[in-house]
Amino acid sequence: MKKIYLLALSVILISCNKEQQATADLVITNAKIYTVDNNFSVATAMAVKDGKILATGTDADMAAYSATQIIDAQGKAIVPGLIDGHCHFYGLGQQLQRVDLVGTKSYDEVLERISSFQKEKNKSFIIGRGWDQNDWEIQEFPSNQELNEMFPDTPVAITRIDGHAMIANQAALDAAGITTTTDASGGAIEIKDGKLTGILVDNPMELVESVFPKETTQESIASLMAAQDINLSYGLTTVDDAGLFKETIELIDSLQQTGDLKVKMYAMISNTPENLDYYLNKGIIKTERLNVRSVKFYADGALGSRGAAMKEPYSDRHDHYGALLSPIATIKETAARIAATEYQMNTHAIGDSANYVVLKTYQELLKDKTDRRWRIEHAQIVDSADFNLFDEENILPSVQPTHATSDMYWAQDRVGADRIKGAYAYQTLLKQSKRIALGTDYPVEKVNPFLTFYAAVARQDTSGYPEGGFLPEQALSREDALRGMTIWAAYFNFEETEKGSLEPGKAADFVILNDNIMEIPVAQLHEATVKSTFINGEQVYESK
Repeated sequence: MKKIYLLALSVILISCNKEQQATADLVITNAKIYTVDNNFSVATAMAVKDGKILATGTDADMAAYSATQIIDAQGKAIVPGLIDGHCHFYGLGQQLQRVDLVGTKSYDEVLERISSFQKEKNKSFIIGRGWDQNDWEIQEFPSNQELNEMFPDTPVAITRIDGHAMIANQAALDAAGITTTTDASGGAIEIKDGKLTGILVDNPMELVESVFPKETTQESIASLMAAQDINLSYGLTTVDDAGLFKETIELIDSLQQTGDLKVKMYAMISNTPENLDYYLNKGIIKTERLNVRSVKFYADGALGSRGAAMKEPYSDRHDHYGALLSPIATIKETAARIAATEYQMNTHAIGDSANYVVLKTYQELLKDKTDRRWRIEHAQIVDSADFNLFDEENILPSVQPTHATSDMYWAQDRVGADRIKGAYAYQTLLKQSKRIALGTDYPVEKVNPFLTFYAAVARQDTSGYPEGGFLPEQALSREDALRGMTIWAAYFNFEETEKGSLEPGKAADFVILNDNIMEIPVAQLHEATVKSTFINGEQVYESK
C-alpha cells in the first residue's frame, strides 16, 4: 500500500512539474548567442514562441520550457538576423536575368560576354551591368563603335558597376531619342568629334532606361524570389531596398502576405512625382514584413565615374568637379516637402560638395525637430569641417564598407592626399552620430555580409592588401560592426523595438553561423558561412 502511495505521489509531482513548465515552439541549447542587447550579453540558450524571442539565458534556464522542437547548436555562434542597411534587392534579381559584366578585365571581355549572352538568350533589348574601367589596363571609357558593328539593329545598354555610367549603342540611343543636342543636365552625354560615343553619365541614362522592355509580373516575381534565395543563404533577414516604385512595392507586399517572400523589407520609395504624391499623402505603410516610410533621393553620382560632386576639382582631371543631379533649389524643395510628413529622407551623397549641400539642407529643416533619423547614404567623401553636421537623432550615416576596399586602389588618385583623409571615415562618423548602419549596395558590391564585416574591421581586400589596412584608423571593432548590421541598422529603420537584437518580445530573426565571426582570426572573417537562417522563428535556410 505504501509503494502504491509513493508511486501515485511521484506521478502527481511529475504532472505538476510539466504543468508548471512554460511552453515554447523552439528551444536552442549549447550555443554561443550574441544577443546584441545594450550590454552585448552572450547567452548559451534561447526559447522562441509565436515567432518571438521568449527568453535567453543558460541551458539550465531553458529547462523551464517544454518545446515542440529542440535544437542542439553544438557550440555554434548565433547572431541576430543580419540587416543590409542599403542594397538593391529587386535590382539584384533583375541583374540575374541580364548580362553579368562583373569582374571583366577589359572591354574586349565585356564584348565577349555580351555576344555569348545574346547567342543564348536572343533578347530584343540587351541589358547588362557590372563593367568597371578602373579594372582595365586602359582605364578610360570606351566608345560604342564595336557594339554598333555587332548589334546594328538590337539596342544594347550596359551599365557601370556603380549604376552611374552607361555605354549605349546607336540603336539604344535612337530608341531613347538621344542626339548631340539632348539636354545633359545632372550628368553627361559624351560627344567626340561631333558624334555620340555612347557614354552616358547619371541623369541622361534615364532616357535609355525609360525605353527598356517592361517586365511581366511573372518576370518580376522570378527576380524577387531569386534575390531572396541568395539573401537568406547569407543570413540576411531584413533588407533596405534603396529605391523602389509603387508597382514593385505592392508586388513585394502581396508575395509577403502569401508567405512566398519571407525576407523583411525596408522600402525606400524612388523620388518621382508619382511616388511622392501617392506615399506622402497615404502615410507610413507598415506590416510585419514590410515598412514603407522613406524616400530615396540622389544628390550626385559616383566617384568611379567622376560623377560625385566635389568642392574642388578632381585630382586626376583638371577643372572637373562632378555634378549635383538636381539643382540645390530642388533638393531643398523636396526635402521640405518630406519634412512636412512622417517620412524619412535618405539621400545618396558621395562627393564632399554633395555631402555638404545635403547636410546643411537637413540641418536647416530639422533644427526644431526630434528623432527624424534622416540618412546620408554612402557619406563617402566628407570635408573634415563638415563631420560635425551629423548628429545622434536627425542626421545619420549609412555606409557600405566594401566600397572602401573596392575603391582604395584608385580613390586617392581621384581626390588627392588631403581629401582622402575624410573618405570612408566610419570611425569618425560613428563618434559623431553614436550609431552607423552598414550595408553592401549590392549588386554594386557582392551580397555577402561577411565581406562587409571583414571590410569594416580589417579595411583590407581578401588577399590581405594593404598591410595594416586602408586608412586603418577608420576601422570598426567587431562589436560595432555587428551592431551596425543588426541593432543600429534596425534603429535607422525605426524598427529597433521589434528586431536587431535577441531580446524577449522581439522577432525571432537569427542566424546560426558555421564560423564564429566574433572569435575567428580577422583574416578568415570573409570566409564565414551560414548554417541556418530563421525569420520569425521559422527556418528559411539550411546549408547543404
